[in-house]
Amino acid sequence: MRRKVVLTPELIALVERKVPQDHLPPDPDREPMRDEDFTEYVTTILQQHGPGPVHIFAYGSLLWNPGFDFDARIPARLRGWHRAFCIKLSRFRGSPEQPGLMLALDHGGSCKGEVFLIPEASAATELEKLLRREVPFRRIASAWRWVDVDMEGRRQRALTFYAGMRRDRFYVNLPLHAQAHMLARAAGFGGSGAAYLHYTVAKLEELGIHDTYLWELQHLVAAEINGLSRERN
Repeated sequence: MRRKVVLTPELIALVERKVPQDHLPPDPDREPMRDEDFTEYVTTILQQHGPGPVHIFAYGSLLWNPGFDFDARIPARLRGWHRAFCIKLSRFRGSPEQPGLMLALDHGGSCKGEVFLIPEASAATELEKLLRREVPFRRIASAWRWVDVDMEGRRQRALTFYAGMRRDRFYVNLPLHAQAHMLARAAGFGGSGAAYLHYTVAKLEELGIHDTYLWELQHLVAAEINGLSRERN
């Protein structure tokens, strides 16, 4: 039986407050990728990959909002990495006044997700869609890597995003309650951190994947939002 997510849409609505993107001050870390940059990275990925379908390992928002076309999605496990809200955000799902957190892969443990299979014939087109979504800024252009996942009883090389980010100056390693405090309050022009957490946990449960870290985190975020609501009333 699927568990009931306590971080409900009703609670999320209490913290949603979209900020117009064009009203934010300039950010030197957000220099956009150029068309030729995407072309170069797609070429690099395909050269590293070689012939055949491309496999994408999804563990967060790609599970509930892929944004590219694929032929199949297959359960998979990535060993040596785990989900973590470990990248500090001052844009999109956060603001300079109330920073948020982004989900990434951090070292250690293991992580269940899915592999999306992109056929070779459409790999260049679909990879460009994926890169435009996942690495829109030049600062994070290298935030992808090849990993080996366990899939259908075999090892499979797959591409994944936002892994190995401890070298990034926005990387943070916060206690669980500190993460909940930020996610319960942060929102921006891309929505709220609470909404992102809700969609991810709900989709994982739908897929039969119970991530104990995210499950506890959504309980804590729900409690934080309930507390904020009582304070305002």
